[in-house]
Amino acid sequence: MTDLSVEKISSTGPEAAAPTAPLIETKDLTRHFRVGRGFSGKMLHAVDDVNLTVDRQEIVALAGESGSGKSTIARLLAGVYRPTSGEIHYQGRALSSMRSRRDQLVYRGDVPMVFQDPFSSLNPAFRVSHGILRSLKLHRRDLTRAQRYDEAERVIEAVGLAPAADIMHRYPYELSGGQRQRIGFAQALAHKPKLILADEPVSMLDVSIRIGLLNLMAELRRSAGVSFLYITHDIASARYVADRLLIMYAGHIVESGPTEAVLANPKHPYTDLLLGAVPDPRAPLTVGNEGDTGEPPKVIDPTPGCRFRWRCPLVVDECHHVTPTLRRLGDGHDAACHVAQPDAGTAPTNP
Repeated sequence: MTDLSVEKISSTGPEAAAPTAPLIETKDLTRHFRVGRGFSGKMLHAVDDVNLTVDRQEIVALAGESGSGKSTIARLLAGVYRPTSGEIHYQGRALSSMRSRRDQLVYRGDVPMVFQDPFSSLNPAFRVSHGILRSLKLHRRDLTRAQRYDEAERVIEAVGLAPAADIMHRYPYELSGGQRQRIGFAQALAHKPKLILADEPVSMLDVSIRIGLLNLMAELRRSAGVSFLYITHDIASARYVADRLLIMYAGHIVESGPTEAVLANPKHPYTDLLLGAVPDPRAPLTVGNEGDTGEPPKVIDPTPGCRFRWRCPLVVDECHHVTPTLRRLGDGHDAACHVAQPDAGTAPTNP
């Protein structure tokens, strides 16, 4: 297995009383998109029957290759898409029951999103203060104009940009990519959020400045009590910052558990494939991954069975006919695989 030689970031922070319900929870969350012209009737299964939770002051990483459905989940949680079926519960309350504009504004203020591209997420025609002040006016109407400016300076300083008064009056083109992404976090932080949906926030940044954004996420969790759903295809960064790791493939969660447990003892062949794809800087440069064979996932009107079976080295006959579901294979460690074996002393159970 490739050595992910990066130190796990500390998760210590202010303790809070554990409530009975998770901060956010999905139950059989599903989103399909119609593809083709006219009445072709073909459906792309972007997300199927996903069950995940994020607790208070927790960083959960959702990892997988492009097209696996990670960003679709983020947009479902943000309210950009409506589920085809299933439900999202926020602090124990179903989102489908939040019909008033006030309830929806409160939820979107509590669960904002930081986008992948720092170069297009800010309007180049306005100063960087515009988005922050607009968010404050929309979501925190109790503040006066002067208080909004004070709060804008506070959140800009909170994300490590100073002097805040100078940064506020700059245009996006006057900031680096890392600074723009910090402004994205500042806009989210202005809402006083409980959960930030971070959709690959460091993937378009230079490697040398990614660590600063990951440290920022950990610091915001510690100082402001914010939880994160961190969407990434970078296993090393997930290990560095996340408490729990969810692995997604072709619309399904195929493995989940504490980050170190998943990476040290992967149960699903796809997780093993992802770990094998992490480059080792000490190894000679090679082209291709000989361990990855077979066809891409079939997500347009997929048939029953494991969606990884076309690429899996451990495929058995059952994989072609029965869709595996997550089952407990260790302490908090689940995998959706017919051939995965439980840890010693752990009886396999269905959730």
